[in-house]
Amino acid sequence: MKLWGGRFQKETDALVNDFNSSIQFDGRMYREDIQGSIAHATMLGKCGIISQADADAIVEGLKAVLSDIESGKAELTADNEDIHMNVERLLTAKIGDAGKRLHTARSRNDQVAVDLRLYLRHEIDTIKAGILDLQQAIVEKAQENQETVMPGYTHLQRAQPISFAQHLLAYGAMLSRDVTRLEDCRKRMNECPLGSGALAGTTYPIDRWMTARDLGFDRPMGNSLDGVSDRDYVIELLSALSILMTHLSRFSEEVILWCSWEFKFVELDDAYSTGSSIMPQKKNPDVAELVRGKTGRVYGSLMGMLTAMKGLPLAYNKDMQEDKEQVFDAVDTAKLCLPVFAGMLRTMRVLPESMRAAAGHGFINATDCADYLTKKGMPFRDAYTTVGNLVYYCTTHRKLLEELELEELRKISPLFGEDVYEALKLENCVGQRKSYGGPAVSETTRQIEELKAFIADHTA
Repeated sequence: MKLWGGRFQKETDALVNDFNSSIQFDGRMYREDIQGSIAHATMLGKCGIISQADADAIVEGLKAVLSDIESGKAELTADNEDIHMNVERLLTAKIGDAGKRLHTARSRNDQVAVDLRLYLRHEIDTIKAGILDLQQAIVEKAQENQETVMPGYTHLQRAQPISFAQHLLAYGAMLSRDVTRLEDCRKRMNECPLGSGALAGTTYPIDRWMTARDLGFDRPMGNSLDGVSDRDYVIELLSALSILMTHLSRFSEEVILWCSWEFKFVELDDAYSTGSSIMPQKKNPDVAELVRGKTGRVYGSLMGMLTAMKGLPLAYNKDMQEDKEQVFDAVDTAKLCLPVFAGMLRTMRVLPESMRAAAGHGFINATDCADYLTKKGMPFRDAYTTVGNLVYYCTTHRKLLEELELEELRKISPLFGEDVYEALKLENCVGQRKSYGGPAVSETTRQIEELKAFIADHTA
């Protein structure tokens, strides 16, 4: 018989039972459910709501249930519907009537809310650690490539020369924001719904501050309706994970381009590549492609949760059971992608000669040429037009800017001198970009040191 079965005179249809059951996915929260129940039982005893002897028996019984579940001695079943009823059934079977007192002054509505917050709080910490490790991999690769010149792109067209270190560090900066977004989400999540009851609190003299404190929350939630019907923290976490996956997907797309024969900027390690079943020459960037593909999966979880919540009246509705599959899948996906991406990056071989060769074409030093004329006194807009004419001249004569004779340059402008060739050298174009955030070694060194400090400051 169901624990809630007193009102009902018929057994639940087997199909409805399966449809209604959530144990197949919420069973993963067994530790959090037991943790929350231990805090609740301890509070009930301290407040004199149940006897201290029953409270002690419940706490010891719950610890035994936890041990049984982890050892495989206890089975979680769909007949008991969800993790909460499974744990309560196991407890009652172990300690008898005292176990039936555990649910005093509590509803499954506030119980599931506290379980999920406890679970996601821990998962945020795990994901954050994965991001910080990926940032460390970026630091390592950036340190090795501060003088590796490559073309920077806009519109996927060669634009200006940069260093590979600066390119990598751009993703390091994005990931820093992902870390702080998750920390902000965790902070807002860290309020305790336990004691909200079904929706209206309880008539028992409970101490919600005690349970909040024992479970590591900053405070109890201030409104009992909000306590059981809020899933903002799930949506916020899914949003933060979606942004994280956007960054990983963009990075993946570039890795896929870079290791193609058309770019050949990097070579992926054999351990992070796969082959073709029919084409023996192929070395495919499957890790990057899967990360890119799994990004849509996380987006889907976010959109599914937003859609589920958009029309729900207060307080709890069964629709909200859909929250766990959505957020669990997104969390699992992020946790799967981060370490494999970090491993791919660490083992990736950079090909500086290919990057430098690509940077040598496409007139990516044209802006530096215009800046040269501007520093000689020509207004920038006139310098822009002058260099545009030079580029046209070069394309018709199949030359690069730095290959033009000084006489050819002076036909366009008398301001050109011998020093123009130093200004047009790609290594100097990169090295002179010392403005804050630029690709010069002095600036990438600063960015690397700041990223190292960020990792240290945010590592638990």
